[in-house]
Amino acid sequence: MDIMKRRNFLAFLSVSPLITSELMANSGDFYLSSSEYEILTSIRHRLRRVRRHVGYANFNLITFSDTLYYARNYKSIGAFTKQEIAFIERLFYEDPSKYGFYGKQTCFNIDNKINKKEVVKIPHTGHFLFRGKPEHDYHKIIADVGTTLKLTSGIRNVVKQLDLYVNKIYNLGGNMTKATIQIAPPSRSYHTVSDFDVGRIDWGYKNFTAEFAKTKEFHEMRKLPYIAMRYKHNNKDGVRFEPWHVEVI
Repeated sequence: MDIMKRRNFLAFLSVSPLITSELMANSGDFYLSSSEYEILTSIRHRLRRVRRHVGYANFNLITFSDTLYYARNYKSIGAFTKQEIAFIERLFYEDPSKYGFYGKQTCFNIDNKINKKEVVKIPHTGHFLFRGKPEHDYHKIIADVGTTLKLTSGIRNVVKQLDLYVNKIYNLGGNMTKATIQIAPPSRSYHTVSDFDVGRIDWGYKNFTAEFAKTKEFHEMRKLPYIAMRYKHNNKDGVRFEPWHVEVI
């Protein structure tokens, strides 16, 4: 089935959600069924093999069609099954408000392509930024705040965002509600169009926690008039507090 036909198929499915009330936990959170979780796990492993094949940096930009191509043509990856492709498309096209995520859609094409002439790779990070204001803002932040700050995540095309989303759902045992609070679904990430993350050098995972808000780097960033924080406390999108996430304005 080609991408256009699959898109129409998923649009049809959107009026009949696959997750039903019987899959809700006592807390009211939405969970995947055991069979859906198995498909998700298989997708997770296959995406990891694609990432190893194309490299960490290139995985940020890879398209969905290229991902399917590599999977079909390299035995070390293995072709995505019809069930896996349908599930991926469901994660892209479904309305995540049922899980408590109310952010607007930023990408409407599952096979979104990023023109490499419009991006720049930031040395020693493994990440890219869009040329223009995102790149300018990043370098200005470093100049104004200091070299203890670094880019921790830049452009994330659909497949990279999908990979993060799938991993978050997997690590939360299939809890879709908690996952969408922490990672935007693959069609709703501002990393696909503008935003980027920064962190303190040598801080590792703590850069992606509320602890970052306690750093001197964060307090200096809050003084800068040319950027904003995308996800503040109690934001209308329903996303957790993300002090590391820079909104390009």
